[in-house]
Amino acid sequence: VYVMTHDSIGLGEDGPTHQPVEHLPSLRRIPRLRVCRPCDAVETAECWRLALERAEGPTLLALTRQGVPGLRDEAEENLCARGGYVLAEAEDGAERNITLGASGSEVGLAMLAREILAAEGVRAAVVSMPCLELFAEQDTKYRESVIPPAVPLAVCEAAVEDDAWRRFAANVAFAGLSDFGASAPAPDLFRHFGITAEALAAKARGML
Repeated sequence: VYVMTHDSIGLGEDGPTHQPVEHLPSLRRIPRLRVCRPCDAVETAECWRLALERAEGPTLLALTRQGVPGLRDEAEENLCARGGYVLAEAEDGAERNITLGASGSEVGLAMLAREILAAEGVRAAVVSMPCLELFAEQDTKYRESVIPPAVPLAVCEAAVEDDAWRRFAANVAFAGLSDFGASAPAPDLFRHFGITAEALAAKARGML
């Protein structure tokens, strides 16, 4: 089990020397390595359990140094065991017209983007994706219930674009990074690089 922390540009107040924008998609390409990027304490506990129970290969936990909101208050079922799941359906249970996908600290941003879009009449569901490898192993029926392939998918991760998301939907847009190296407090850096709820909402809006 590998535990790796300081997973994004949020390191900027320590200086620009170690902002691992390319690490996440690179690690996901290592055969048999399971990369877990949990969004809060509940997902972290679930991913840790999966790592301890796994006997057939290594697991890596990619953790953030930023404070994140608690998005789950129940843990009767280990939802991370399926790799990804619907954290929040569209407002009022209506049929969604866009899916917002994210992992780690960006899941909270996706939840805020959902609220922004709901105020505009856009029905967005949020998918938390702690482990793309596990999600890809699920049967087609489950995957398509989480990410309907015909519905646009807007993804937010504080990393360079990961093409692995494109396996699950026909129309995918990515709100991510193409640069690094600025030094400032984490909230300022996320705004500077466009990793915000507003940026994700704008990306989603442009797909409709």
